[in-house]
Amino acid sequence: MSERSLRASSVMLGSGTLVSRALGFVRAILLAQALGVTASAGADAFAVANQLPNNIYAIVAGGVFSATLVPAIVKSAVHNDGGRAYVNKLMTAALTLMVATTALATLLAPVLVSLYASRWSTDQLALATAFAYICLPQIFFYALYALLGEILNGRNVFGPFTWAPVANNVIAITGLAAFVVLFGFDSQGTRSVIDWSSGMVWLLAGSATLGVAAQSLLLFFFWRRIGLSFRPDFRWRGVGMRDTGRMASWTFGMLLLTQVAGLIETNVSALASGYGASVFTLQTAWLTFMLPHSVITVSLATAYFTRMSAHASANNLSAVAADTEESVRRITLFMFWAAAALISAAFPFSTLFASGSVAVSQLAWVIIATTIGLPAFSVLFLLQRVFYALGDGRTPFIVTLCQTVVFSVLVVCCSVLPRDILAVGVATTLSVVGIGQTGLAFYFVRKRLPEFSLRPISVTTLRAIGAAVGALGAGLGVAGLLGAFNNGFAIANVGAGMCATIVIGLTVSLVFIGALRLLRTPELRDLVPSSRPRGE
Repeated sequence: MSERSLRASSVMLGSGTLVSRALGFVRAILLAQALGVTASAGADAFAVANQLPNNIYAIVAGGVFSATLVPAIVKSAVHNDGGRAYVNKLMTAALTLMVATTALATLLAPVLVSLYASRWSTDQLALATAFAYICLPQIFFYALYALLGEILNGRNVFGPFTWAPVANNVIAITGLAAFVVLFGFDSQGTRSVIDWSSGMVWLLAGSATLGVAAQSLLLFFFWRRIGLSFRPDFRWRGVGMRDTGRMASWTFGMLLLTQVAGLIETNVSALASGYGASVFTLQTAWLTFMLPHSVITVSLATAYFTRMSAHASANNLSAVAADTEESVRRITLFMFWAAAALISAAFPFSTLFASGSVAVSQLAWVIIATTIGLPAFSVLFLLQRVFYALGDGRTPFIVTLCQTVVFSVLVVCCSVLPRDILAVGVATTLSVVGIGQTGLAFYFVRKRLPEFSLRPISVTTLRAIGAAVGALGAGLGVAGLLGAFNNGFAIANVGAGMCATIVIGLTVSLVFIGALRLLRTPELRDLVPSSRPRGE
């Protein structure tokens, strides 16, 4: 993939993700206003139930698909049939597994809910279980979306994978709008768990599941563009699936560790349900955290991953090292910029989801604590794909094992914190441990790629930190002047919060870019669209 093609692919991925994430924010705002973002037992019940399909899918196949499919599909393209037999066998095996998993998980819904919220009351568990029965079929559709999307990505067709979630969000927003019209807003979270009717449960959870189904089924329309058609094939020998299975086993272990840590995190966070920031608050903060990561990091990493996989397949390790260095430098600049903006605007931005100064403050501090780890998290996401391109699932497993042990111990320690700051403690732990995990990943990448140099990345990171500190200071100064920290204009209402967020964001951006110019940062052209791209 040429530099021009890489940029075009990144733009396509980023634009689709941006639209999807923008709609995702509308969806999250509606959900928060309909259920309440803090101290809402009903919101936490839905948050746990709607997260279950993601967790189970991730354990069984999630990252396994993204980690193994692109390299395998790139290699299978050299087969006499262009990889058609491999794709059909792989699809058949994966979907068979996911049908069985979905059916079993749905039957075990009460058990699964209890695992994630063992301390909840009987009524709250019953509500979460009702949600879970309707949400758990999403497991199959997440798998179908990932399979179809990764196969398209492996053939350098990136657009459908990032634009299909738009349909998901449109359907979910429509369902939430209908919910609000029929049952009203509850931004303070005062609705009791025993006040939920079956119609309310079905409308909220059903529209969420319908959106995920539409997102996956839409991708079938794009298969003819790459000359593929799916026919079930249960003859799984003879097309090189053994190597894919070996790689997948390590990735499965890594994801299992991640979900164990997530299980502990959710149980600890759920201790504050109904009292303050809890499960739904952390999910809302995570949505904010994921916006710049998804729009920028995932878009760049997905395009680079395909290119690195091709270089690794040709045993061109120097090219893989060059791709790694270049992508890390680009992602680092973008993420420090985003982190400075999110931290500066956390309080006014929180008015989009929360009502009342207490709820706004609680959400804002969770967003700040989560955002501290944003640059490291995004770089780690890219480094993991370097190992996957090299066919190495063992090293990410080792890195994740270290992270899981440390994180789990520290999160359990957070359970003794007062309930009004418990979620902040969990989010801070996640950020600090994530930074250490990224440092460990760098160590292993350097061992695998002798030509990989940390010096250019270190220089770029220092420049980014310097620019981010200056931008953060300016952003916090503007936030203070607008009354973000003393119940002033910036957090008075949603409109004022949006205006303050825009002003703070522009201030941070101008200072950040100005600082990079003063520091003579060559990667600045990747931040400024008007700059002439390299290689043109």
